[in-house]
Amino acid sequence: MNNIGDPELITQLNDLNAQLSQGIKFMGRYGREYAQAEHDYKIELAKEAIRLREKDIPVTMIQLRIYGTGDVPEKRFRRDTAQVMYNTAQENINAIKLKMRLLEAQIDREYRG
Repeated sequence: MNNIGDPELITQLNDLNAQLSQGIKFMGRYGREYAQAEHDYKIELAKEAIRLREKDIPVTMIQLRIYGTGDVPEKRFRRDTAQVMYNTAQENINAIKLKMRLLEAQIDREYRG
């Protein structure tokens, strides 16, 4: 068996492992923020539907008006932003995993000679 020729590869792999751990923490945080934003949005949507119905807006028209009235647009924006952050964290984790697999393969090739 050969020694690994480039200890820098192990260092890079360790750095990626640390980045992966940090990315998982971010994903957890963004996941909670996304869930809370979704919750807040759905509640505001329901409240606005009730407010519009109390104004004698026909039920068929509520669906057309609800997304642009009250706090609904702001809650929807926050929800969408939180979803983007969550998805970005998830993609970052996937990219780090790919880099780790490539490094592991390179280390394996050098180890086997």
